Amino acid sequence: MQLDDAQKQQVAAWLNEGLSLAEIQTRLEREFGLRLTYFDVKLLVSELAVLPKDPEPATEKTLKPAPAPASEAPQPASPASPVPPAPEGAPAPEPAPAGGRVSVTVDQVARPGALVSGQVTFSDGQTGAWYVDDLGRLGLMPAQHGYRPSRADMQDFQQALDRELARMGI
Repeated sequence: MQLDDAQKQQVAAWLNEGLSLAEIQTRLEREFGLRLTYFDVKLLVSELAVLPKDPEPATEKTLKPAPAPASEAPQPASPASPVPPAPEGAPAPEPAPAGGRVSVTVDQVARPGALVSGQVTFSDGQTGAWYVDDLGRLGLMPAQHGYRPSRADMQDFQQALDRELARMGI
């Protein structure tokens, strides 16, 4: 693993450009015909006493997921996948806030068969239970049989649920 001074300077330049060790390993093989292990490249870099640049931190724009299209409303739970009612002692859903908005609560302990679950109160005062199953599907079980929330309430519900889960770090 002997490099001449020109090759060492080239490796130092690659480090200053911000190339990773894996990229340097690839370039050493391609440009100099040196086939080194990743560990050998690490040793080489430590011998050069040049520190690799840290990768640029991701900005908030790249970390935030794109908002879901409004046309994708969650499907109600199918009878084939029953989810039991909220366990005893689960927090009751908060009453609908003034202004006809939707409120969402998250259960401290998820229902059996769900990754996360909770309660929802819609703008018209109707309540229901919601859950996200192990496949990431959102299910809604209204307290009143046959109740269907309005499209606007469903959009508000999805946004409120998104905010609440983000606040909890889920």
